[in-house]
Amino acid sequence: MADSHKISFEPVNLEMDVHEDENILDAAFRHGIHLMHGCREGRCSACKSYVLDGEIQMENYSTFACNDAEVDEGFVLLCRSHAFSDCTIELLNFDEDELLGGVPIQDVRTRVVAVDPMTRDIVSLRLTPIEPEKFEFKPGQYADLHIPGTEEHRSFSMATTQSNTDEVEFLIKKYPGGKFSALLDGRLAVGDELSLTGPYGSFTLKEGHVLPVVCIGGGAGMAPILSLLRHMNQSENTRPVRFYYGARTADDLFYLDEIQQLGKGLTDFRFVACLSESADGSVPGSVTVEQGMVTDVVARHEAAIGKTEVYLCGPPPMVDAALALLDSSSVPKDQIFYDSFTSPLFS
Repeated sequence: MADSHKISFEPVNLEMDVHEDENILDAAFRHGIHLMHGCREGRCSACKSYVLDGEIQMENYSTFACNDAEVDEGFVLLCRSHAFSDCTIELLNFDEDELLGGVPIQDVRTRVVAVDPMTRDIVSLRLTPIEPEKFEFKPGQYADLHIPGTEEHRSFSMATTQSNTDEVEFLIKKYPGGKFSALLDGRLAVGDELSLTGPYGSFTLKEGHVLPVVCIGGGAGMAPILSLLRHMNQSENTRPVRFYYGARTADDLFYLDEIQQLGKGLTDFRFVACLSESADGSVPGSVTVEQGMVTDVVARHEAAIGKTEVYLCGPPPMVDAALALLDSSSVPKDQIFYDSFTSPLFS
């Protein structure tokens, strides 16, 4: 058994033990402490924190997420940090309501009930939990799907909500040569079993908040946003909602009918399909289509975006462009929510 040390978190006055062979973020999950996190791969900065006291070492992280100067000052990424003494850590980004209110991490055995192509490169994978019989998560979160016969996994967001107790849907983008993508090209069949671990992520609708919601998505980033919209519809949430979805062409759009139907149960809902390459193609007349990058379309329509909460999910370049737009628009960071994924590592 590896040596164990005590971690004290400030300014929230929480303590836990951590083994030297586990990272601090995973130890927090084990204790039911829901720290802010994103990719869990050392490639984003969602879990960046500051070491006030103690010995911590990081491994296998990106200097874009935590550069050398920050490391020298004492900043760390908790998903890549191991403690080798008792430590005191200052959390820089946290939600007091979720710290001890997160859904516990579960290992779930599931069975495939459907593998349906949605576009030329996005597939709907539907799973039903076997053991346990229900997978608990919050709308907008994601899970690790384990690749059979390996120790590898890939992370994908759930598109469903907790009302779908017998089925969990993932919208997955296929990448050429991707290990999980290969499963979706005929190797994974209805009736096969898959294991998942989760839920993870902080891309969740904040209870009690009243600001209008702006969703910006692209590609398989449709999944967590669809989960949020389904949840808001089911819970009769009255916050105004706008959804901007970026795709290349009309052939890359999907779930348009359901989005329009969900919008009928939402307050002041508007959906705009943003096509970067061509606006030609068959799209229902009730769907608003604009040519251009999704961030350019958002900039044209959302002059008061600083007075909204913004939920982002899509390819890393889209998320980076959206974050730059929000920064230039002076949107407070505590009004921006996203989980960072890297591709094709997650393909």
